[in-house]
Amino acid sequence: MRVLRVPRRTPGALCALLLLTAPVSCTAAHGDDAKPAAASAPLSPFERLLPAPASVRPEGPGYAFGAGTVVRTGGPGAPEEVRRVGELLAEQLRGPTGLPLPVVDGEGGEDGDGVRLRLDGGAGELGEEGYRLRTTPTGVTLTARTPAGLFHAGQTLRQLLPARGAGTVPGGTVADTPRFAYRGAMIDVARHHFPVEQAKRYVDQLAQYKMNTLHVHLTDDQGWRIAVDSWPRLAAYGGASEVGGGPGGSWTKDEYRDLVGYAADRYVTVVPEIDMPGHVNAAQASYGELTCDGRAPERYTGTKVGFSSLCVGKERTYEFVDDVLGELAALTPGPYLHIGGDEAHSTPAADYAAFMDRAQAVVARHGKKVMAWHQLASARPAPGAVLQYWGHDRTSAAEKAAVAGAAKAGHPLVLSPADHAYLDMKYDERTKPGLAWAGYVPAPRAYSWNPGTYLPGVPESAVLGVEAPLWTETISTRSDWELMAFPRLLSLAELAWSPAAALDWSAHRLRLAAQGPRLDAQDIAYFRAPEVPWP
Repeated sequence: MRVLRVPRRTPGALCALLLLTAPVSCTAAHGDDAKPAAASAPLSPFERLLPAPASVRPEGPGYAFGAGTVVRTGGPGAPEEVRRVGELLAEQLRGPTGLPLPVVDGEGGEDGDGVRLRLDGGAGELGEEGYRLRTTPTGVTLTARTPAGLFHAGQTLRQLLPARGAGTVPGGTVADTPRFAYRGAMIDVARHHFPVEQAKRYVDQLAQYKMNTLHVHLTDDQGWRIAVDSWPRLAAYGGASEVGGGPGGSWTKDEYRDLVGYAADRYVTVVPEIDMPGHVNAAQASYGELTCDGRAPERYTGTKVGFSSLCVGKERTYEFVDDVLGELAALTPGPYLHIGGDEAHSTPAADYAAFMDRAQAVVARHGKKVMAWHQLASARPAPGAVLQYWGHDRTSAAEKAAVAGAAKAGHPLVLSPADHAYLDMKYDERTKPGLAWAGYVPAPRAYSWNPGTYLPGVPESAVLGVEAPLWTETISTRSDWELMAFPRLLSLAELAWSPAAALDWSAHRLRLAAQGPRLDAQDIAYFRAPEVPWP
């Protein structure tokens, strides 16, 4: 590997550069003790990449994008999916560069000018989502085993070009694979209703930073947001409310299908959630038969939790579960259905376990895998069920031990610790909107944890990945949504993708700062965290 010539910079910037070339350990200024610092000398395009790639080898002159640049999608026999990746990449690059960037078939050989997309089934070291990006004076070659890898390579290429205008991609090779298979974000459209177009915008934002899962919290006490043909009042009546008494709303099946397809084109899997047996007031307000006394409660527009529960002893309850999950499974090509299971304070423990047994069986009958919040560990998780941990530093040792026990029994974990990964937690006491029940989460704290060692007794091999939830009790507009998500979402994307050796705040904050112009260019309303030396 060629040795980089390192310009004089701050220690943090030096560390950032070293992390791109070797698995070194850099620990200075990591975590909550990190302090603001003056802006450093400008970073090279390779140093600005976020998430930090596994390896970079700078070499020789780069390739200048120009009016003649084309996107080449392989020779004869190349899958149609590669053509679709190329078309989407060209579309993403046309806006900022202003270039025509036609998409053509054929590789054009090593001297074929432009961007070349190449599938290589023999590149086993790249895995299912990894890629290799090589730049020479004649063009940029993106290589992967799968179309998903080619898509991720294209997102790296976008970052190697200016946020606005055409430019030169530096010469060299990026070789990259993800640390975790599951790299997700959750949106809560139940507390406040948001249109599908906002969810699609978020998909684009997630995908450009190599996140591959969108978990959609579709139902809660305050609103039911997805049409169910067999129970039409769920959306028509249960969807017509939200926190604060607004009009609410719901998604049609066609709108949901549109979101799922849009996400799939960007290699993002949608995981829908129907929360049960608690968080069900909107459903019970729509159908009184879902309560034990048969009486429908009033619709709820507050923010309390834990007061509602499905009637575990009624067979009609399980007909409801089967109908709803069956219709949702038919709409969802991804492998998971999330059945909630958290904060079921009004459901006795024995009833909770019995209900979750039957709900999990329904998921399996419809050909899907179970996901649930980590409270499922207190019941009987079905074989292969994925548990999503949302505890925090004050969570009891016993509760953490139950989750560790589930992991030892073979249940993969998705980590969403509330005091690091919940995007609705305030940055500080001045932040509006947001909550603070798990504490403030400034930008360094979102980054200052290692998913592979976070939970005692849970090895990295048991961690499926990381997810950043955004609950919306206090969030009702796009600008509030984005202010709370950015830049912390980018930090969580790096924790989920980059090698463990790259987890250093002093280097990461410079990469965050380098994304500022890109966020500005995309009209993303982000929080200018004072710990980051924004340009």
